[in-house]
Amino acid sequence: MGLGGALVVVFVVGFFVLLVIVLKGDNSGTTAKSATAPIAAAPTAPTPTAAPTAPTPGNIQLAAITDQDWVKGNRDAKISIVEFSDLECPFCKRFHSTMQQLLDEDGNDVNWVYRHFPLSSLHSKAPKEAEASECAGELGGNEGFWNFIDKLFETTPSNNGLEASQLPQIAEEVGLNRDKFEECLNSGKYAQKIQDQYNQATAAGGRGTPYSVVVTADGQKIPVSGAVPYAQLKAVIDPLL
Repeated sequence: MGLGGALVVVFVVGFFVLLVIVLKGDNSGTTAKSATAPIAAAPTAPTPTAAPTAPTPGNIQLAAITDQDWVKGNRDAKISIVEFSDLECPFCKRFHSTMQQLLDEDGNDVNWVYRHFPLSSLHSKAPKEAEASECAGELGGNEGFWNFIDKLFETTPSNNGLEASQLPQIAEEVGLNRDKFEECLNSGKYAQKIQDQYNQATAAGGRGTPYSVVVTADGQKIPVSGAVPYAQLKAVIDPLL
């Protein structure tokens, strides 16, 4: 009985030890699976983008194009591209060349409306440069305005690389009276206009520069965000002509 009882005790103890080991192994496996689950799920998590806040063609609030706008190309064209731009933005500089190419090819059917969207948190010099372009327009009309911003984009390396002292020089190079230009610029008379157009840009859905809105003759408004390549811009425009 002593030997039999001992064997029974050993058997019972061994059984419970084995049971504990098995149960512990099951629990460890569940924990491992739980720990690895987020890693497997991570690649499917959405990357935050601006897309949820981007405007759609049906809900863009855009101030009407008037005789007070700076327009390049045929004012009676079928399509207007309203660009909100920052004169110190390197992407705006690139897109400026794209728009020039578009107007060279489709200037009868497309016009280009320029409005200001200086992002002062990134480019502190951009608001004053925008004022300078308005002074150029005051002194030289529509042609003077476009000549000035064309020359400014040619001159600036972007990202606040243009010195303020170069603005009167650029004005003089495009045929404007330097003294009158400096007087206008120093007055700050166009600062509010620049702010108003900045507000228009954000109301129209602009979150960065350049930001453009394609406007058709029947009132459609199609957003174009960023410095899209020429072929991509043409792919938007051509079906509308």
